Formats: sequence, structure tokens, C-alpha cells
Amino acid sequence: MNSIYIDTHCHLNFKRFKKDYDTVIKHSLENGIQSFIVPGTDILLSQKAIEIASKYENIFAAVGIHPHHTFINQKLKIEDQKLTQFENDMAELEKMLIHPKVVAVGEVGLDSHEYEETKYQEYHISEEFMNAQKEYFRAEIHLAQKYKKALIIHNRETKKELLEILNSEWNEEMCFRTVFHCCEPDQELLTYAILHNIFIGVDGDVTYGGEKAEFAKEIPLELLVLETDSPFLLPEPLKSQKLYPNTPANIPIIATYIAELKGVAVEEIATRTTENARKLFNIV
Repeated sequence: MNSIYIDTHCHLNFKRFKKDYDTVIKHSLENGIQSFIVPGTDILLSQKAIEIASKYENIFAAVGIHPHHTFINQKLKIEDQKLTQFENDMAELEKMLIHPKVVAVGEVGLDSHEYEETKYQEYHISEEFMNAQKEYFRAEIHLAQKYKKALIIHNRETKKELLEILNSEWNEEMCFRTVFHCCEPDQELLTYAILHNIFIGVDGDVTYGGEKAEFAKEIPLELLVLETDSPFLLPEPLKSQKLYPNTPANIPIIATYIAELKGVAVEEIATRTTENARKLFNIV
């Protein structure tokens, strides 16, 4: 029997897949990917995630505002609704969270990386920007708690601030219902995840070796989930061959690499990570 997998994080809603996501899904299903979670990164892409999930029984959506997209003027009013952008975004997320195919709030969190390529003019990391990220993240944690959804956490170069917020907002219902997406190879994050029963997402960059590979060895199987972050993080050897974009069909490459790292059968990685994903997102 062929192994089956769940891709817990793939951006089939991104522009890269606009013309061919149906083909990508069909090919991935043929390669043993049983289910997919499509996360939103802003309001429009969250809506697109729901649209895709609504077409396929085995695809589910997450909705949220990526920290990168909180780079806005929080004081601006939306004329028709007399709301700040933050208030409007939270209202829109609440509307989406009642949809039956929405299983998580995500991808949300904190990010202090200085991106060179961005659609935002004059993009820079400032205290005001980080405060906006924190306001969004806290509110989105509250939405996950209120609607009993999973939480998909993005963190880049903000470990201290992230853990401070999680400590202040944590409740027991978040155990086994939270994931560190594409987790940084950091021992403190791993320890925190183990203590709080937080899943850790591992992506194609684990196949590049180095710190990510060493980190993956230490992740307990009961907390491991697989993700592609499609169309990004193409695993080797496909990256060297420039066979872009990354798609959910490449999950078995990641699983095989992790199995070799941990010295276990790939079937065990498939079984455990699929069970973990079902628990995380409360899907059958």
C-alpha cells in the first residue's frame, strides 16, 4: 500500500498557481497527498483559500493576515465603514471563520526580517510596525480561541517577542492545535513546542542539510508535520534542477529525507505525520 500524506501548508491561492492549481492538485493526489491546508496571508488570499477549499472535499483553508501585510497605517479610516484597517480586517476574518472548510487561523505571527523584495513602498522594520504586528497576532490568537480553530504561526527573527505573546495568551485548548510553520532551527523554540504540545512544520529546506537537517533529527515524531510552503522552498534535488514551482506532490521527497535522518521507515513518517495533521486541524 502506498503511503498517504497531508501537506499542512501550501499556498495554492498564490498568483503562481492562478492558471493551473487544478492540475497541481490532481498531480499531488496521484502522488499520495491525501489532503491539503491552504493558508491565507491577507483578506483576499484568505477568501481565495476558501474558494479553492470549497471546490475539493480534501482541501481545507486557513484565514489570517501574515505579519508582512500589517505594514499599513493603522490610523487610516475606511470611509464607508468608519473602521481602522485593523478593525476591518478582524471583522472580515470573523466572517470567514464560520465557513465549514476553514480549519485554522493562519498564517499569522511576527516577522522582523528586512525584505528586499516587497510590494510595500518604504518598507522597513520600525517600532510602530512591530507594534502593529503584535496587535494583529494577539487578536488572531483570540479568534482561534473563540472559534476553536487551529493556529498556524509564522516567526522570523522574532523569537523573544513571539514567546512573550504566546506565554501571555496561551490556554490549554491550544495544545496539539498550534503549529510553528517552517520552524527556525532553534533549541528554545523546540523546547517550548515540546512543553506546550505545539506541532513543528518541516519543509523542503530540510533537504538542504545544515542546521535545518540537524534540527529535524530532534523533533519528536508526535509533534512533526510536513509542509511544502508551495510555491516556495523547493526540495533537493529539484532545486538544483530548477524544477520550479514547488508543489504538494513533493511532500514524499521531504518525508523520505526525514526518514533517513531519523533512521526510521518512510511509512512511519507518513503515518505519524498524517495522524498529527488530522489532530492539529481536526479533520478526518
